[in-house]
Amino acid sequence: MTESHVDLEQFMDGVKRRNPGELEFHQAVHDVASDIFEFIQDKAVYHEAQILRRLAEPDRVISFRVCWQDDLGNVRVQRGYRVQNSNAIGPYKGGLRFHKSVNQSILKFLAFEQTFKNSLTGLPMGGGKGGSDFNPKGKSDNEIMRFCQSFMTELYRHVGEVTDVPAGDIGVGAKEIGYMFGQYKRITNRYVGVLTGKGLSWGGSLVRTEATGYGLIYFVENMLEHRGDSFTNKTVCVSGAGNVALHAAEKAIGLGAKVITLSDSSGFIHDPEGFDQNKIHWLKEHKLKHQGSIAEYVEQFPEASFHQAEKPWHIPCDIALPCATQNEIGQDDAIALINNGVMLVAEGANMPCTTEAVHTFREARIGFGPAKAANAGGVAVSGLEMSQNSARMSWDEVKLHELLRDIMKDIHERCRSHGVLADGYVDYAKGANIAGFKKVADAMLAFGIV
Repeated sequence: MTESHVDLEQFMDGVKRRNPGELEFHQAVHDVASDIFEFIQDKAVYHEAQILRRLAEPDRVISFRVCWQDDLGNVRVQRGYRVQNSNAIGPYKGGLRFHKSVNQSILKFLAFEQTFKNSLTGLPMGGGKGGSDFNPKGKSDNEIMRFCQSFMTELYRHVGEVTDVPAGDIGVGAKEIGYMFGQYKRITNRYVGVLTGKGLSWGGSLVRTEATGYGLIYFVENMLEHRGDSFTNKTVCVSGAGNVALHAAEKAIGLGAKVITLSDSSGFIHDPEGFDQNKIHWLKEHKLKHQGSIAEYVEQFPEASFHQAEKPWHIPCDIALPCATQNEIGQDDAIALINNGVMLVAEGANMPCTTEAVHTFREARIGFGPAKAANAGGVAVSGLEMSQNSARMSWDEVKLHELLRDIMKDIHERCRSHGVLADGYVDYAKGANIAGFKKVADAMLAFGIV
């Protein structure tokens, strides 16, 4: 066993001792550290300053009680969190997630990943994440409002336009952002860009809604161009049916691809004829506005089939875009994709591929775009929203699309330059981890031991 592997194992043993039972956090730290240890092996300055150890210990983890009253008058109690991982290169930045699965491990993994993702954008943003085990599904608007106001009544003291700027995530859309922004304004009597993902009439940015999905496709487009290829006539499997998945499918179709799958928690739909703009529009109305089940798609478009409680990864495709949730592609799924001829996989969700699946893709020399690079378009436009708020102005849609394309192209180049191997294969996961780490680490070195 090499010295770097011994060091990695010792490092991970320490992470696990300090964070017992936090499996998602362990996975995220290991996946980054496995590349970083090799990079810093001959760079004593990073070792001596314990940079990776410091990044794997959040600046602070804030946990608080959130009490609210439902429509029947019952007092309900949830737990709220904000994990502020690193502000070495800018204010903490990362979404708020409202979902029954939210716990400290998941938020620590997301905040850790967000640190490197934000670094890759080139914008001055640190990494954070937060949320609650509150589930807005099935709740009335008044219940959601009361919860959001109670949540912000505690959170407001930890955030601010130059301190920590949360955004939306799973379960937190324009409605929830509006309620929280209103409560922040009420408490502080300040009208500042403390949240992103705001409505266009009160400080939001154009292009934010489609930014993550479109940005994913722009990143993949750069991966294909590097190979001398394009989306034209490529068959694409997408998982998920939320904001990211639907906008990724829409943009891929616009670039000449044939998208044949989408999914939700009930299963997946396979449309061998491929989705078109009319079908995507129906799905946006059905899923994003009415929270319907994707199974109902086959009633509207009988040429498609619905596969209950299954994932789409056994369907042959050229490109796979997992946009649903973490660890949805395991090693068996990765092998099935490879055996069916997949040439490229890019993550639209956060950590949708297990460690074993990522290793399988990389060992098979399949082009693999990791989440911290491929889905960074959302936070990139959030950063641009922060800039617009600071300048008290709004940029037009054309300019924002150009900026998003340029940012995703720059992210691709950073990953490529640090990830190209001796045989010419571009290990984008390695490149993203190194490029994201180096910028943050160099800033931390400049600040001394703090």
